[in-house]
Amino acid sequence: MANKNIYFKQIELGPMANFLYLIGDKSAGVCAVVDPAWDIRAVLDAAGADGMRVTAGLLTHTHFDHAHGVEDLIKLTQCKIYVHEREAKYLKEFQPHLIETREGMTIKIGDVEILVLHTPGHTEGGQCFLVDGILISGDTLFPGACGRCDLPGGNEEVLRKSLKRLAGLDERIKVYSGHAYGAESSSTIGDEKRDNPFMRSFKQ
Repeated sequence: MANKNIYFKQIELGPMANFLYLIGDKSAGVCAVVDPAWDIRAVLDAAGADGMRVTAGLLTHTHFDHAHGVEDLIKLTQCKIYVHEREAKYLKEFQPHLIETREGMTIKIGDVEILVLHTPGHTEGGQCFLVDGILISGDTLFPGACGRCDLPGGNEEVLRKSLKRLAGLDERIKVYSGHAYGAESSSTIGDEKRDNPFMRSFKQ
């Protein structure tokens, strides 16, 4: 990370080995939790141990294993939840706390700006978050794999277009996904274009 003021932490929790992420502004002492699911108190404690306070929740998509901690997060922090406009309907019970995102939107956590990339295919409102050489890819792209598209809202051709878009990013960008199904818990765009069978066709 070029910006030394960015706070970033990867946390693995839950029976489905989900990765949650804390990302924010060190100077301001505030951060967002990406994909708040499983043991929200443990996540808040992890942030607090680093002198950080969680002020927002960001969802890559609304599948249960990525979003079922939203209620607890709201109860414990009263924070806003950023969800793509195409999937906000699945969280309508939390409407007063929702902020609907869209392609190209910037989310500010302190002075740290996080860019929203709409990457549907795994779900209709799947999105990735890009900040200072870090891509949080949810279930769109994994090290060596990609998200399934046989669930409601999934579409194989749409996912392929999203993967092609990600392949066009700077190859040095570090990729952090919602799960890891191999030996590595993170990767880079360049590594995925070389080694991921779902990305090799996009290699220049």
